[in-house]
Amino acid sequence: MIAMAFALILFPVAMAGVAMAFPSNRARPWLLPFTGTIHLVLTVWTLRNPELQAPVGWLVLDPPGRLILLVISLMFFLCSFYAIGYLRYRGDWSNRTFTSCLLAFLGVMTLVIWSHHLGLMWVAIEGTSLVTAPLIYFNRTPRSIEATWKYLLICSVGIALALLGSFFLAYASFHEGLESSLLFEDLLHHAPRLSKPWLHTAFVLLLVGYGTKMGLAPMHTWKPDAYGEAPGIVGALLAGGLTNCAFLAVLRIYHVMVAAGERVYGGKLLIFLGLLSMLVAGIFMIGQRDIKRMLAYSSVEHMGILVLGLGMGGIGAFGALLHLLNNSMTKGVLFLSAGNLRRAYDSKSIDDISGAMRRLPLSGTLFLFGFIAITGSPPFGPFVSEFTIVTAAFLDGRYVTGALFLLFLLIVFMGMGGTVLAAVQGRPSGRSRLIPYRDTFLTGAPVVVFMALSLLLGLWLPAPIRTLVQEAAHYLETRP
Repeated sequence: MIAMAFALILFPVAMAGVAMAFPSNRARPWLLPFTGTIHLVLTVWTLRNPELQAPVGWLVLDPPGRLILLVISLMFFLCSFYAIGYLRYRGDWSNRTFTSCLLAFLGVMTLVIWSHHLGLMWVAIEGTSLVTAPLIYFNRTPRSIEATWKYLLICSVGIALALLGSFFLAYASFHEGLESSLLFEDLLHHAPRLSKPWLHTAFVLLLVGYGTKMGLAPMHTWKPDAYGEAPGIVGALLAGGLTNCAFLAVLRIYHVMVAAGERVYGGKLLIFLGLLSMLVAGIFMIGQRDIKRMLAYSSVEHMGILVLGLGMGGIGAFGALLHLLNNSMTKGVLFLSAGNLRRAYDSKSIDDISGAMRRLPLSGTLFLFGFIAITGSPPFGPFVSEFTIVTAAFLDGRYVTGALFLLFLLIVFMGMGGTVLAAVQGRPSGRSRLIPYRDTFLTGAPVVVFMALSLLLGLWLPAPIRTLVQEAAHYLETRP
């Protein structure tokens, strides 16, 4: 087990070092799919062999971690092939730092998933900020450096609050004469005896801190700039990778609240932040002219959906964990296809982008279908998970919550639809015809696979995936 955990965590980090020393700018990106393939194989092997998941020390692969590990490994695997086509197009730029940071990002995210010590998890999440900052700055424009600093400053404030919340959570044990520990097993075991005022304060601070990394409103302000200026592949991994790691941190803290008998207190906060995030995202999508900033607000919305479902518990938590998977696959479609449109039009504004389905038939069509999927339309995966969450709300007697959920989904659909339809319909501008960029196999095939997975999850949920989601949802109701 120790060998497997360290392999999954350290192998990508070691390959990041290899990429930094690798001399060939053209061949270096192939280290990404090489690493991604091995990581995915090791992940599947680990999930299929429970003896490899036995807890040792601070490294534990719990049920939610298993699901998120699979999602992140699969996303990186697909995005790694896209990266080759993207970096080939950007052949005049050195990709040394970009490739190394992507590989290190995979390793640090894996460490977040395996960490079952609150302190180690905090260090790992802080590590994600450090390795993703150069990725956001890759285009080296004034706007990208501004986005990078904004990302670092806001997320640093959030992570500082999370550190303070960790101290408060430790003191909640000490205040009651218990031995202070930041191991989640110890926190869950002693949860009913923790000091309630200190526990409540710790939960608020940790929720705000890690909610900042998720991009929950009103702590979301780094997202539009970072997602807007980062390459499409970076946006995909932030929206389907980094935010999932932050959500896992929130989920583990909420698990402690549930074990302490404070489900109602924690659930109300999660539901409030979830609805607020959906509302804020919907408002800022109306009239949005930048397709990548639109996707950033879409990420804010779906992070809200995740914590909303988690706060309701039961079927709602199952729907939230299923939505985590569906959202990640569909965001892969949207961010990668948007990146292709950005290069074909040398712009990300609908003032310049029109007729995308004619200019780039594959990417333009996938961008349209990605919009249909992410807004919860059948027969795609997000429809199933969102329907599960709204069903849970009405079955639980939360009629106002369910009604607001549906209303905010409608606002998002209208706001996002105006931007997407303006981009894909009509005729391409004369200026865009002068740009030679076209879809290639490497920049198109991964998007097709992401789209196929989103459709598959809407039509049929494979038994192993259903089991992973069910075990993760059940885990929230148990204590060690």
